[in-house]
Amino acid sequence: MTSRVLLVSPATTASLRRAAFDDGDPLDTAGAARARAAAGSLTAPAAVVTSPSVRCRETARALGLDAGDAPPELAGLDAGRWRGRTLEEVSAADPEAVARWLADPRTAAPGGESVAAVCARVAHWLDALRPAGRVVAVVEPEVVRAAAVRATGAPDAAFWRFDVPPLTCTELSGRAGRWNVRLGGPLAAA
Repeated sequence: MTSRVLLVSPATTASLRRAAFDDGDPLDTAGAARARAAAGSLTAPAAVVTSPSVRCRETARALGLDAGDAPPELAGLDAGRWRGRTLEEVSAADPEAVARWLADPRTAAPGGESVAAVCARVAHWLDALRPAGRVVAVVEPEVVRAAAVRATGAPDAAFWRFDVPPLTCTELSGRAGRWNVRLGGPLAAA
């Protein structure tokens, strides 16, 4: 039996508009309105899961989805001490640390986690997924990137090569650990 996973990225927040590392802020007015406008654009799922973040849970609700479980494997990347700051700010303060973090997927942000760790936990979640019909997962962009890395068999270093705009849907379908990928289409009315 084939598994289908629809990975929906969250709507916009103030942090996202500032290009800052997520700091737990809620959807902004425009993001919430776009998500509500896209409600009903997804085929009824057998299950709904989310990243545990506020913005993913709020996006799911605005889309008219029961938020369901928030498995820890689907959490966004922990940016550690960079949380709430922009990449420009952390680059100005510690350009060497940022360069290492962007170049080596095993390097973690100070006090945070590495891209390789995110890729490993998302891969674990995908590998443990049992066919249950269509699963909608409203998840952080980093989780979508990590799932794309796993599904394509790309190295962890490819993580930054996948752009994930707000309120888009990336579809994975497959079985026995082999995935096909349909990348990032916008949700209807979004």
